[in-house]
Amino acid sequence: MTKMKIAVTIAGAAAALLAAAPSAVAAPPAGDPVLTPAIIGGGTASNAPWAARLFANGQQSCSATIIAPQYVLTAKHCVASGTISFRIGSLDQTSGGTTANASTIYRSSNSDLAIAKLDRSVSATYAPLGTSADARVGQNVQVYGWGATCTNQPEINCQSRYLKVATVRVSSTNARDAYNGVAIQATRVNGITAGGDSGGPMFGNGRQVGVASTSDRSSVTNYTSVAQYRSWIQSIAGV
Repeated sequence: MTKMKIAVTIAGAAAALLAAAPSAVAAPPAGDPVLTPAIIGGGTASNAPWAARLFANGQQSCSATIIAPQYVLTAKHCVASGTISFRIGSLDQTSGGTTANASTIYRSSNSDLAIAKLDRSVSATYAPLGTSADARVGQNVQVYGWGATCTNQPEINCQSRYLKVATVRVSSTNARDAYNGVAIQATRVNGITAGGDSGGPMFGNGRQVGVASTSDRSSVTNYTSVAQYRSWIQSIAGV
């Protein structure tokens, strides 16, 4: 199985993907009904105030989360080049919430993580970051993103207007992301990530435990481990 990054690329290259493995069936967080379609499968999110849609040169590109007043967490492959901006705190990528530009981009040297410092502080509900105890093998967790809802056409043609959520099952906590960083691998329960979901969060026990890196768009996805790189995140964002 070939693993590909899942961002819709910034400079017109093909959309990239994620990669993964299995766990037990937990319900999505309160307020997140399972509807169809969404992500690929999954449902439409209704409770994600920390959500951030990433735009590269004004074009929809990746997903992200705001983790502190001036800091957004996403995937490194989402910020390779171009002018990066965000719509924060809206489930609709076309309206609502707050918009802000990235003034500085910090890229992890050994994983698929990046932190964007915003050009101003944004008042929001910030994503709480988890520990290794919040994502265990066999556990069901939730993944969020504005990515593709189809597999039968170019992913850029079927990006979701509204934030989606799916349940996946943790199969490994020592997998690899697109840059050989430590990742949480998970397999499909009711949906799977695809192009445009890159940089979006995996939540376990109500906390963000991963950042979307790769997927096979069918059954397996890899999320860079937040717990593994928490000291790096804290050194920049203070959380």
